[in-house]
Amino acid sequence: MKKNTSGPRFRALLRLANITTSGFAEFLNTAPQNVHNWYTRGVPAHCLEEVATRLSVNREWLKTGEGQKDARHLRVADESGNVFDAQAIRGVYTVVEPTDVDLPFYKEVPTATDPNKTHVVEDREESIRLPRSHLDSLEINHCDAICARMVGNSMAEKIEEGSTIAIDRGLTQIVDGQIYAVEHDGMLRIKYLHRIPGNALRMRSHNSGEYPDEILRREQIEEQNFRVLGWVFWWSTLNKRRPEVPFL
Repeated sequence: MKKNTSGPRFRALLRLANITTSGFAEFLNTAPQNVHNWYTRGVPAHCLEEVATRLSVNREWLKTGEGQKDARHLRVADESGNVFDAQAIRGVYTVVEPTDVDLPFYKEVPTATDPNKTHVVEDREESIRLPRSHLDSLEINHCDAICARMVGNSMAEKIEEGSTIAIDRGLTQIVDGQIYAVEHDGMLRIKYLHRIPGNALRMRSHNSGEYPDEILRREQIEEQNFRVLGWVFWWSTLNKRRPEVPFL
């Protein structure tokens, strides 16, 4: 029996159709967590046929990646027994507009070839949900939004260590003084960025007492594989200490 590797293909189909996890879950009348689990575990065998039909792809292709993708000759029956061509109703969904958006999670991990080097990749087992109103109010394309975690205390007291941050990959042009997520020689770093004449760049930490400014010349930007991932537009910070209530 061929292994069920449908998870990545299923997730890619939803993204291509701009359907959120919660939206598709509501369409199937199941819990969003179930759909989220399918990204890594694969669509369960008893749901493969229905999911493939809803997304107008062949069941075998969804399950294994083999064979023809599009269900050009797939025929389905409704509750009354009437038969329809699935391709004719492709893309017709009745989904209640979700109030949240699932953001893929990115993190810094060792490379496969050298454990002493790192790079920034998506963690397919984790995502963060944000109200879609947050993204809409800032005119952020939902497909451009990703999240990560603040490592270290270089941005304290602004963004505490361990905070979850949200990043707009649609805004990589540097606006002086804004906070950006960057991949710097494989490291995930969160910094204020400033342009400097000569195509140079200043990286500034909020905790400037412990982390002095860093200046990257144009040639250093190229040599050190410096890449702006996007603008940081949201972060979560947990208060370090619960306040004591007096007179108790």
